[in-house]
Amino acid sequence: MSKGSIKVNTENLLPIIKKWLYSDKDIFLRELVSNAQDAVMKLKKLAAIGEANIADSEDFRIDVIVNKTAKTLKVCDNGIGMTADEVDKYINQVAFSGAEDFIAKYENSKDKEGEIIGHFGLGFYSAFMVSKSVEIDTLSYADGAKSVHWESDGGTEFDIEDGTKESRGTVITLHLNEDSEEFLDVVTVRKTLIKYCGFLPVNIYLINEEKEVKDGEEDKNANTPINDTHPLWLKNPSDCTEEEYKDFYRKVFMDFNEPLFHIHLNVDFPFNLKGILYFPKLNHEFQSIEGQIKLFNNQVFIADNIKEVIPEYLMLLKGVIDCPDLPLNVSRSFLQNDGYVTKVSNHITKKVADKLNSLYKTEKETYEKYWDDINPFVKYGCLRDDKFYDRVKDILLFKDIDGAYKTLKDFTDADVKEVYYVTDKDAQAQYIDLLKADGITPVLLPDMLDNHFVSYLEYKNSDIKFKRVDSFIGDNLKDNKESEESVKNKITEIFKDILDKDTKIEVSPLKSEDVSALFVLSEEERRMAEMSKMFGNMDFGVPKAGETFVVNSKNPLVLKICEIEDSDTKNLLARQVYDMARLSHKTLSGDDLTAFLKRSSDLYMKLADNK
Repeated sequence: MSKGSIKVNTENLLPIIKKWLYSDKDIFLRELVSNAQDAVMKLKKLAAIGEANIADSEDFRIDVIVNKTAKTLKVCDNGIGMTADEVDKYINQVAFSGAEDFIAKYENSKDKEGEIIGHFGLGFYSAFMVSKSVEIDTLSYADGAKSVHWESDGGTEFDIEDGTKESRGTVITLHLNEDSEEFLDVVTVRKTLIKYCGFLPVNIYLINEEKEVKDGEEDKNANTPINDTHPLWLKNPSDCTEEEYKDFYRKVFMDFNEPLFHIHLNVDFPFNLKGILYFPKLNHEFQSIEGQIKLFNNQVFIADNIKEVIPEYLMLLKGVIDCPDLPLNVSRSFLQNDGYVTKVSNHITKKVADKLNSLYKTEKETYEKYWDDINPFVKYGCLRDDKFYDRVKDILLFKDIDGAYKTLKDFTDADVKEVYYVTDKDAQAQYIDLLKADGITPVLLPDMLDNHFVSYLEYKNSDIKFKRVDSFIGDNLKDNKESEESVKNKITEIFKDILDKDTKIEVSPLKSEDVSALFVLSEEERRMAEMSKMFGNMDFGVPKAGETFVVNSKNPLVLKICEIEDSDTKNLLARQVYDMARLSHKTLSGDDLTAFLKRSSDLYMKLADNK
């Protein structure tokens, strides 16, 4: 057996790093500004423990300077700087992280001011994604340090020599390639900086080097930072006002509709987690997909809607999450699989459920007012996560057609565990009237999601049954006094010839004489039909759903039709009763609707002639 060492060819490695390490080209600016941020934070840390002599009034800053004519983009800081040896170690050697070395050296320091961002020692090389060459000019904070100038075209060779920089810090100069000249546009650079670095704790200034400033005037951009160094999510919730929460929401999400309410996350143990989640006002259930949750790491934007941290159903919300301890991959664009991530995700879910429960218990009327907007999120969360359902099951609301709210517990505690519901108040008006006449007020479940939700609730609560109002004619809607068999047979004979082959007929005496006829489709058959339609008319091995045409044997018009001798008139009126039921059920359309309208006109003409 022989042993050896794996050889890495840097000529092949660097092109891979430049082209494939990062998912988006504009990330180079995030990486370089993050490095500048680290340089400042390192120096502030050294000053705090007495290892660097820095004036208390020191104005730490990061400048991003654009020069369209020279085709250069500079990232400048007045942080810790580098010596020639440090440039050789952290720039000339791939994957040596100055941040990691610094953290390891001072990890026992009690002072926690300024978190260090970098970890992998690769961020600097993102500069070559957009540059044909890169220069570094740096001067270390250390006494007696000499400035250093470094330059490379992105290959394996570089030039390093004494520099001319006289002030502490580092300047990275990118000579942009032709494919990246959009970053010579100040507006583009500003948008990119705000996207990734809009909340970094060191002031960032964007400067147009070619902009002329008149004598006696100041360059406002050079003196106005583009970032917010104290984002709201890092503050103590008790120190934040409602107006601040609303302003932050408008600023970050450019949504000028006020959110319903928010959750301020502020956790220090067992992990570090800060953030604010907002419940936006939704116009309908499908608008919810426009949610957006931004993930930050030490105030640096990583990505939107990372599913490992934020469960899918929470993507309906808007908000920011800042978790410095999350295990990011090398490009800092995605998470590595880790049990820690699951703990963070579970904690966020629990805090959302806790907020909803707290709102219900302390501000029930407000919670009811919000229900129309938040119920798609709550229901979807239950369908996706049993643990979430267990946490919110006692605050699930059902709004009845009169506007009153009931809870799931109201149904489970009732003697009759049948929940009658309405999906379309207009199409199901007849059925609603029949139920209300018997003292039953159905609830409203009008959304597509509700079809799945009621099935889920029945699965979780086996003693409850949800029934749409048009799915049956129960004994409570029928008259106890049965019609004579001969009358029922006669009505059946009259109507059976006008029904299609899939429609069954039932003759029953309803309590209300006003209803001539209506359609019912069993709850089970309708749900299967809807599921089949959702899955592209897939065959689930069940018979085709057939409606039942229920004729009211107590209705005066129906009884009058039975007495008519003329077969044409009898058939005309029977067809009219049938189509009126279809019209009420919203199933009359096309040629059948045209025929109904013509038949109605003929009947009116006959009525007029008789007078």
